[in-house]
Amino acid sequence: MTDFVADAARSAAATLAPDLGQHLPVEVEAALAARAGDQRPDSYREVASLGGVTVSAAALAWTIYNDQRNSTQGPRPEADSIAYQVRTALRDGEAVLPPATDRITEVVAAEIIRQSNLAPE
Repeated sequence: MTDFVADAARSAAATLAPDLGQHLPVEVEAALAARAGDQRPDSYREVASLGGVTVSAAALAWTIYNDQRNSTQGPRPEADSIAYQVRTALRDGEAVLPPATDRITEVVAAEIIRQSNLAPE
């Protein structure tokens, strides 16, 4: 079974690494491992790490995309709409988000749509 969240987070990390730092893919893998083990971050700083935000954004984007796709018969959700909803949800949380959050949500939303288009119906 395809893990759209993990695939989108990894693809987004690879795309964003030249701008946000070559460590981003490693941070995403750590956040994915914590997610798989359902571990809580050890510190507040980890919550707002670029990797953690990327994985959180991917999880939110997949949920939003899937809910919208299943609830309407119209066209599939657009990346900019998903990114906006993800940013809104992330900002509603208590963590201080990194300045790159807007860019992360844009790339993640595009990756969610790309990954879902690659999957067989």
